[in-house]
Amino acid sequence: MACASWAKWRTECAARGATIDDAEDPPLAHEDSRRLPGPNRWFDRPAVVLAALSKAAQDPTALQAWAQRVQGLCAALGWPLPQPQVQTHAQGVMLAFAAPDDSLLTATEVNEWAWERSAADTGALAREGMTALQPKHDDLALLAVEFQRRAAAERSGPLARLKAAARAHSLPVFDDDDSVTIGAGSGSRTWPRAALPLPLDLPWPALHDVPTILVTGSNGKTTTTRLLAAMVQAAGQVPGLCGTEGVVVGGETQALGDYAGPAGARAVLRHPGVQFAVLETARGGLLRRGLALRRADVAVVTNVSADHLGEYGIDNVQDIARAKLVLAHAVAEGGTLVLNGSDAVLMAVADQTPAVQAIDAAHRLSLFAQDYDHPALAAHRAQGGWTCGARGGLLLLGDGYGYGHRHGETETDSDSDSDSDSNSDNDYDRNRTTQLGCTPAMPLTLQGAAGYNLENIAAAVLAAWAAGLPLAAVTSTLQTFGAQPQDNPGRLERWAWRGATVLVDYAHNPDGLAQLLTVARALQPRRLGLLLGQAGNRDDAAITALAHTAAGFVPDSIVVKELPAMLRGRALGEVPALLLQGLVAAGLPLGHCRRIDDEAAAARWLLDEAAPGDVLVLPVHTSSVRAAVTAWLQAG
Repeated sequence: MACASWAKWRTECAARGATIDDAEDPPLAHEDSRRLPGPNRWFDRPAVVLAALSKAAQDPTALQAWAQRVQGLCAALGWPLPQPQVQTHAQGVMLAFAAPDDSLLTATEVNEWAWERSAADTGALAREGMTALQPKHDDLALLAVEFQRRAAAERSGPLARLKAAARAHSLPVFDDDDSVTIGAGSGSRTWPRAALPLPLDLPWPALHDVPTILVTGSNGKTTTTRLLAAMVQAAGQVPGLCGTEGVVVGGETQALGDYAGPAGARAVLRHPGVQFAVLETARGGLLRRGLALRRADVAVVTNVSADHLGEYGIDNVQDIARAKLVLAHAVAEGGTLVLNGSDAVLMAVADQTPAVQAIDAAHRLSLFAQDYDHPALAAHRAQGGWTCGARGGLLLLGDGYGYGHRHGETETDSDSDSDSDSNSDNDYDRNRTTQLGCTPAMPLTLQGAAGYNLENIAAAVLAAWAAGLPLAAVTSTLQTFGAQPQDNPGRLERWAWRGATVLVDYAHNPDGLAQLLTVARALQPRRLGLLLGQAGNRDDAAITALAHTAAGFVPDSIVVKELPAMLRGRALGEVPALLLQGLVAAGLPLGHCRRIDDEAAAARWLLDEAAPGDVLVLPVHTSSVRAAVTAWLQAG
């Protein structure tokens, strides 16, 4: 963080008798100065970023001076071109530049120095009562000596030698502040950073990579990740999975909690039992740290929606799409990117993303949608691309080139069956399309009511096929996955309760809730009951939008809950009050609404009030409450 780094600078400069600002307070012209060790929103390689403070951040002269100082000092240090980036957003300005991965801590201090010095030059800091702590000069030669010393202290000779040796063997390296891993999963070895071996002592023949799939999106990523892991297991391999619920290897939980970021990815890729990695990759980790790995066989983006706006420079859905498409940087040569072809915002941003366009030009882009004949999918097939979707109740997989392009097979020795749909007047498409089963018979679709899960299924099919999983393992999994609540806990669980139907889900944003309530209405309930809550890190407009979405389905009973563990800066009671206000403002009678702050008590009230023929929708967001609800439902 900024304060710690500048306090260290002050101590070291004072010991050398250097001239510095003698104010006692830390600098206040920036915050959240951080390393981005992996591909990130700005670059396909490591970088650093900070949030610029003070009115100087609105001064083009100060921003230009920052960029010039970064470029000048990086050149003096002999670093590659930093390509400084200024991102202006609703909450302020973020300043980023690309930096060597072995000098990222030093690079954060270069970034801080460049901005503090530039902001002070405008006089804004003094006018705003801020204190800037920095050297009182721009002598790049003197500064380069100091920062070079810092970079040398940060760099590790043993680690550099190991990384060079790993590159020579085409092996991945995962390192953090404590450990270093070469290889992945069952082909990995991990050592403490303070006790690294010599390259000649490594068991190189035993080290290897494992197939890896990355999955991200605003909704559906957990279900898609779990479905893929089940397909891997059906193929006889040991899957390692990380996500918002924890880390799971071969069906055994290794850790509970939110592991949909770099820490979860490293936990999977370091586990010696993992033969195939499926990594849920959430927006937060992408924006705070970048990707944990540089190479994946397949990357999937399920969809994008207006969620978490206002965080980490994200202002709109297009920004969400740009963040999700960071995964394209990790797709290996010969790998595949899988996108939702029916998501207009995602596809529009993808069309403007060079990394995606390079993948598409190499015929390594695959598209899915609920409708196999969606115009985007039809056009993609016409260009030889892979697609998956449904037509007439059948799930179809196909491309314009034929299956022979996956493993060097010819169409005749492919293990797939051709589509015999006599309604098609395009023989070329018909001969290159494979039926994967009847969609209403796939448990995840709830007899076809859960259309959005059809998208998750199609995404998983494309990813599994591109990663080389046998089609038989894929289709057998589709016929069984989701039949039991433990297959996909907390995601569209369907329970019978005293003649009523209960849907337990996570539904954490308006799009997710709308999808869930559409399923509930498709079940033709006598009465519809809903549990409603929201985390505090959404703005007032987002919380109100969730309430309006709920009201639009006209539930007969809504119980509004509090989430004390997810206040995230809000006061107790603030979110439930906003939800109730939004429900009433959207036209829902106040008599349909009830507030029970305790999440477990709120769910229990709905269960106790249920009658035969009712449908209860229970978005549960706390793991302990979900366990309690599951126990009640099992007991009947």
